[in-house]
Amino acid sequence: MRNNYEPFVSVIIPTKNSAKTLGISLSSVKKQTYKNIECIVVNNYSDDNTVEIAREFGADVYNKGPERSAQRNFGAKVAKGEYIIFLDSDIELSPEVIQECVELAKAGFKLVTFPEVIVSEGFWGRCRALEALCYLGDDTIEAPRFYSKDLFNHLGGFDEELIGPEDWDLRDRAINNGYKIGRNKALTIHHEGRVQPLKRIKKKFYYAKTMSGYIRKHPTEGLRQIFLFRRCYWRNWKRLIKDPIHALGFMFLKSCETAAAALAILKGR
Repeated sequence: MRNNYEPFVSVIIPTKNSAKTLGISLSSVKKQTYKNIECIVVNNYSDDNTVEIAREFGADVYNKGPERSAQRNFGAKVAKGEYIIFLDSDIELSPEVIQECVELAKAGFKLVTFPEVIVSEGFWGRCRALEALCYLGDDTIEAPRFYSKDLFNHLGGFDEELIGPEDWDLRDRAINNGYKIGRNKALTIHHEGRVQPLKRIKKKFYYAKTMSGYIRKHPTEGLRQIFLFRRCYWRNWKRLIKDPIHALGFMFLKSCETAAAALAILKGR
Protein backbone atom coordinates (compact mmCIF):
# COMPACT_ATOMS: atom_id res chain seq x y z
CA MET A 1 0.00 0.00 0.00
CA ARG A 2 1.37 3.43 -0.97
CA ASN A 3 2.19 5.77 1.90
CA ASN A 4 0.41 9.06 1.11
CA TYR A 5 1.66 10.86 4.22
CA GLU A 6 3.57 13.99 3.23
CA PRO A 7 5.92 15.08 6.06
CA PHE A 8 6.70 18.72 6.73
CA VAL A 9 10.19 19.82 5.63
CA SER A 10 12.10 22.85 6.93
CA VAL A 11 14.70 24.48 4.66
CA ILE A 12 17.32 26.37 6.70
CA ILE A 13 19.61 28.94 5.05
CA PRO A 14 22.30 30.78 7.04
CA THR A 15 23.19 34.16 5.55
CA LYS A 16 25.76 36.93 5.89
CA ASN A 17 25.53 39.75 3.33
CA SER A 18 24.04 37.29 0.83
CA ALA A 19 21.98 39.69 -1.29
CA LYS A 20 23.71 38.76 -4.57
CA THR A 21 22.68 35.10 -4.51
CA LEU A 22 19.93 34.62 -1.92
CA GLY A 23 17.13 35.32 -4.39
CA ILE A 24 18.32 32.48 -6.63
CA SER A 25 18.32 30.06 -3.71
CA LEU A 26 14.93 31.10 -2.34
CA SER A 27 13.36 31.11 -5.79
CA SER A 28 14.48 27.51 -6.29
CA VAL A 29 12.89 26.56 -2.96
CA LYS A 30 9.63 28.14 -4.12
CA LYS A 31 9.74 26.12 -7.35
CA GLN A 32 10.02 22.73 -5.66
CA THR A 33 7.54 20.11 -6.81
CA TYR A 34 7.17 19.18 -3.14
CA LYS A 35 5.15 21.90 -1.42
CA ASN A 36 4.81 20.93 2.25
CA ILE A 37 7.79 23.04 3.33
CA GLU A 38 8.82 26.12 5.26
CA CYS A 39 11.88 28.28 4.68
CA ILE A 40 13.95 29.70 7.53
CA VAL A 41 16.70 32.28 6.96
CA VAL A 42 19.11 32.68 9.87
CA ASN A 43 20.85 35.97 9.20
CA ASN A 44 24.20 36.91 10.75
CA TYR A 45 23.39 40.64 11.08
CA SER A 46 23.88 41.53 7.41
CA ASP A 47 24.33 45.16 6.43
CA ASP A 48 23.02 44.72 2.88
CA ASN A 49 19.42 43.95 1.86
CA THR A 50 19.60 40.21 2.65
CA VAL A 51 16.69 40.45 5.11
CA GLU A 52 14.47 42.33 2.66
CA ILE A 53 15.05 39.71 -0.04
CA ALA A 54 14.33 36.87 2.38
CA ARG A 55 11.03 38.45 3.43
CA GLU A 56 10.04 39.10 -0.19
CA PHE A 57 10.11 35.33 -0.70
CA GLY A 58 8.08 34.68 2.45
CA ALA A 59 10.89 33.20 4.53
CA ASP A 60 10.88 33.36 8.31
CA VAL A 61 13.90 35.51 9.26
CA TYR A 62 15.94 35.36 12.47
CA ASN A 63 19.19 37.05 13.46
CA LYS A 64 21.88 34.80 14.91
CA GLY A 65 25.67 34.52 14.87
CA PRO A 66 28.56 34.19 15.13
CA GLU A 67 29.16 31.44 12.56
CA ARG A 68 27.41 29.04 10.21
CA SER A 69 27.30 26.09 12.65
CA ALA A 70 25.53 28.15 15.32
CA GLN A 71 23.15 29.59 12.73
CA ARG A 72 22.22 26.13 11.47
CA ASN A 73 21.70 24.77 14.98
CA PHE A 74 19.45 27.71 15.79
CA GLY A 75 17.48 27.15 12.59
CA ALA A 76 16.98 23.49 13.47
CA LYS A 77 15.78 24.51 16.94
CA VAL A 78 13.00 26.75 15.60
CA ALA A 79 12.16 24.48 12.64
CA LYS A 80 8.72 22.87 12.66
CA GLY A 81 9.58 20.20 10.11
CA GLU A 82 9.96 16.49 10.64
CA TYR A 83 12.90 16.79 8.24
CA ILE A 84 15.40 19.61 7.78
CA ILE A 85 17.51 20.71 4.83
CA PHE A 86 20.58 22.91 5.23
CA LEU A 87 21.34 25.10 2.21
CA ASP A 88 23.96 27.76 1.61
CA SER A 89 22.70 31.10 0.34
CA ASP A 90 24.30 30.52 -3.09
CA ILE A 91 22.83 27.05 -3.67
CA GLU A 92 20.08 26.54 -6.24
CA LEU A 93 17.94 23.41 -6.06
CA SER A 94 16.60 21.53 -9.04
CA PRO A 95 12.79 21.34 -8.77
CA GLU A 96 12.71 17.67 -7.73
CA VAL A 97 15.33 17.77 -4.96
CA ILE A 98 13.04 17.88 -1.92
CA GLN A 99 10.58 15.39 -3.44
CA GLU A 100 13.44 12.92 -3.92
CA CYS A 101 14.62 13.52 -0.34
CA VAL A 102 11.18 12.72 1.04
CA GLU A 103 10.94 9.55 -1.06
CA LEU A 104 14.34 8.42 0.25
CA ALA A 105 13.21 9.24 3.79
CA LYS A 106 10.12 7.06 3.30
CA ALA A 107 12.48 4.30 2.13
CA GLY A 108 14.30 4.51 5.48
CA PHE A 109 17.16 6.97 4.93
CA LYS A 110 17.46 9.55 7.71
CA LEU A 111 20.09 11.64 5.91
CA VAL A 112 20.62 12.36 2.23
CA THR A 113 23.48 13.76 0.16
CA PHE A 114 22.88 16.06 -2.83
CA PRO A 115 25.09 15.95 -5.95
CA GLU A 116 26.44 19.43 -6.64
CA VAL A 117 27.83 21.18 -9.69
CA ILE A 118 29.39 24.64 -9.80
CA VAL A 119 28.40 27.51 -12.09
CA SER A 120 31.04 30.21 -12.13
CA GLU A 121 32.67 32.87 -14.29
CA GLY A 122 36.09 33.38 -15.86
CA PHE A 123 39.10 31.08 -16.17
CA TRP A 124 39.32 30.21 -12.48
CA GLY A 125 35.59 29.66 -12.35
CA ARG A 126 35.87 27.07 -15.12
CA CYS A 127 38.70 25.44 -13.17
CA ARG A 128 36.46 25.21 -10.10
CA ALA A 129 33.59 23.80 -12.18
CA LEU A 130 35.88 21.06 -13.51
CA GLU A 131 37.09 20.25 -10.01
CA ALA A 132 33.51 19.93 -8.73
CA LEU A 133 32.65 17.42 -11.47
CA CYS A 134 35.37 15.14 -10.06
CA TYR A 135 33.61 15.12 -6.68
CA LEU A 136 30.25 13.84 -7.95
CA GLY A 137 29.54 10.60 -6.10
CA ASP A 138 32.58 10.96 -3.83
CA ASP A 139 31.45 10.22 -0.27
CA THR A 140 34.66 11.67 1.22
CA ILE A 141 33.84 15.15 -0.16
CA GLU A 142 30.06 15.32 -0.35
CA ALA A 143 28.17 15.70 2.91
CA PRO A 144 24.44 15.27 3.62
CA ARG A 145 22.19 18.32 3.56
CA PHE A 146 18.93 16.54 4.42
CA TYR A 147 18.39 15.10 7.93
CA SER A 148 15.50 13.78 9.91
CA LYS A 149 15.13 16.17 12.81
CA ASP A 150 15.15 13.35 15.35
CA LEU A 151 18.51 12.09 14.06
CA PHE A 152 19.93 15.62 13.99
CA ASN A 153 18.91 16.15 17.61
CA HIS A 154 20.17 12.70 18.61
CA LEU A 155 23.60 13.55 17.17
CA GLY A 156 23.64 16.88 19.00
CA GLY A 157 23.60 19.03 15.87
CA PHE A 158 26.65 20.71 14.37
CA ASP A 159 29.79 21.12 16.46
CA GLU A 160 29.93 24.90 16.93
CA GLU A 161 33.66 24.72 17.62
CA LEU A 162 34.23 23.72 13.98
CA ILE A 163 34.13 26.30 11.18
CA GLY A 164 34.33 24.59 7.80
CA PRO A 165 34.53 20.85 8.52
CA GLU A 166 31.31 20.77 10.58
CA ASP A 167 29.41 19.10 7.69
CA TRP A 168 31.91 16.24 7.53
CA ASP A 169 31.92 15.91 11.31
CA LEU A 170 28.14 15.49 11.50
CA ARG A 171 28.21 13.02 8.61
CA ASP A 172 30.96 10.98 10.27
CA ARG A 173 29.10 10.88 13.57
CA ALA A 174 25.99 9.62 11.78
CA ILE A 175 28.00 6.87 10.06
CA ASN A 176 29.66 5.92 13.34
CA ASN A 177 26.17 5.53 14.82
CA GLY A 178 25.27 3.04 12.12
CA TYR A 179 23.18 5.21 9.78
CA LYS A 180 23.36 4.82 6.02
CA ILE A 181 23.32 7.85 3.74
CA GLY A 182 20.87 8.17 0.87
CA ARG A 183 21.79 9.96 -2.33
CA ASN A 184 19.67 12.22 -4.52
CA LYS A 185 19.82 12.16 -8.30
CA ALA A 186 18.49 15.70 -8.80
CA LEU A 187 21.34 18.20 -8.95
CA THR A 188 22.04 21.25 -6.85
CA ILE A 189 23.85 24.18 -8.43
CA HIS A 190 26.44 26.19 -6.52
CA HIS A 191 26.67 29.76 -7.86
CA GLU A 192 30.21 30.94 -7.10
CA GLY A 193 30.28 34.03 -9.27
CA ARG A 194 33.72 35.13 -10.43
CA VAL A 195 36.37 33.12 -8.59
CA GLN A 196 39.26 35.15 -7.19
CA PRO A 197 42.21 32.91 -6.27
CA LEU A 198 43.55 35.04 -3.42
CA LYS A 199 40.09 35.30 -1.88
CA ARG A 200 39.64 31.52 -2.08
CA ILE A 201 43.04 30.90 -0.48
CA LYS A 202 42.20 33.27 2.38
CA LYS A 203 38.82 31.56 2.79
CA LYS A 204 40.48 28.14 2.90
CA PHE A 205 42.90 29.38 5.54
CA TYR A 206 40.01 30.71 7.62
CA TYR A 207 37.94 27.53 7.40
CA ALA A 208 40.95 25.30 8.12
CA LYS A 209 41.70 26.99 11.45
CA THR A 210 39.54 24.46 13.28
CA MET A 211 40.53 21.51 11.08
CA SER A 212 42.85 20.18 13.78
CA GLY A 213 39.78 19.76 15.99
CA TYR A 214 38.10 17.71 13.27
CA ILE A 215 41.25 15.60 12.83
CA ARG A 216 41.33 14.86 16.57
CA LYS A 217 37.73 13.65 16.42
CA HIS A 218 38.09 11.72 13.17
CA PRO A 219 41.82 10.99 12.55
CA THR A 220 41.47 8.79 9.46
CA GLU A 221 38.85 10.92 7.73
CA GLY A 222 40.57 14.15 8.76
CA LEU A 223 43.92 13.21 7.26
CA ARG A 224 42.18 12.08 4.08
CA GLN A 225 40.52 15.49 3.73
CA ILE A 226 43.78 17.42 3.73
CA PHE A 227 45.54 15.14 1.22
CA LEU A 228 46.07 16.99 -2.06
CA PHE A 229 45.92 14.11 -4.56
CA ARG A 230 42.48 12.59 -4.09
CA ARG A 231 41.43 9.29 -5.62
CA CYS A 232 38.54 10.98 -7.41
CA TYR A 233 41.05 12.87 -9.57
CA TRP A 234 42.53 9.61 -10.78
CA ARG A 235 39.04 8.17 -11.39
CA ASN A 236 38.25 11.19 -13.59
CA TRP A 237 41.53 11.22 -15.54
CA LYS A 238 39.73 10.99 -18.89
CA ARG A 239 37.66 14.06 -18.05
CA LEU A 240 40.77 15.95 -16.96
CA ILE A 241 42.92 15.17 -19.98
CA LYS A 242 40.13 16.40 -22.25
CA ASP A 243 40.51 19.84 -20.64
CA PRO A 244 44.20 20.04 -19.66
CA ILE A 245 44.40 23.83 -19.26
CA HIS A 246 41.62 24.03 -16.69
CA ALA A 247 42.78 20.79 -15.08
CA LEU A 248 46.22 22.32 -14.49
CA GLY A 249 44.56 25.50 -13.27
CA PHE A 250 42.45 23.74 -10.69
CA MET A 251 45.41 21.65 -9.49
CA PHE A 252 47.46 24.83 -9.07
CA LEU A 253 44.64 26.51 -7.14
CA LYS A 254 44.07 23.34 -5.10
CA SER A 255 47.77 23.20 -4.22
CA CYS A 256 47.68 26.78 -2.96
CA GLU A 257 44.54 26.08 -0.95
CA THR A 258 46.07 22.94 0.55
CA ALA A 259 49.20 24.86 1.57
CA ALA A 260 47.03 27.55 3.18
CA ALA A 261 44.98 24.88 4.99
CA ALA A 262 48.12 23.14 6.26
CA LEU A 263 49.44 26.43 7.59
CA ALA A 264 46.13 27.13 9.33
CA ILE A 265 46.08 23.65 10.87
CA LEU A 266 49.60 24.06 12.23
CA LYS A 267 48.65 27.45 13.60
CA GLY A 268 45.48 26.00 15.13
CA ARG A 269 47.41 23.23 16.86
